[in-house]
Amino acid sequence: MIEPQEIELDFEIDKLTNSIENSLTNEVFYTEITRLYPKDNKQIKKTEWVFNWQNEFKDSAKEIYKLNIINNSTIIQGLICFTDKHDHIFISLIESAKFNKGKNKLYRGVAGNLVAFSCKVSFEKGYDGVVSFLAKSALVEHYRQTLGAKQFGSGNQMFIDTKESLALVKQYFNNFEYGKL
Repeated sequence: MIEPQEIELDFEIDKLTNSIENSLTNEVFYTEITRLYPKDNKQIKKTEWVFNWQNEFKDSAKEIYKLNIINNSTIIQGLICFTDKHDHIFISLIESAKFNKGKNKLYRGVAGNLVAFSCKVSFEKGYDGVVSFLAKSALVEHYRQTLGAKQFGSGNQMFIDTKESLALVKQYFNNFEYGKL
């Protein structure tokens, strides 16, 4: 069996918010994150995403989640795919919707919201919030500064440790209390 190649992630943490913010008005929109299953794959239209998310459904070890504004589940703001490594969560893919990228993006905080969610899942599974991912080399410093991520060794494998993970989770999930799961 051929092992799938890991993708170097290049998501932008534009701003850590407490949900997502409209870039023009700064209005905050509260979000919900829900899991997608293979039967839901039609919700992800290939033309609206850079990555082929249909491939992620083929690996049963991967979990895919979508970020929506509460009471507007038809418009996906961002997607994340991760794997439970039984001692941490590994983010294999993360992407903001096309309209949430670049200088004319509609909403800020999408990627931060999704990363915080993966940290929350790590806490819930008893992994102390530890999350890892493979970063593009050019973005290692960006993730270090915005997420508090650390490099594992000399490569571009990165991880978010307990302290930094807890700060992200508390930023996006106000009522989360570590140790009270």
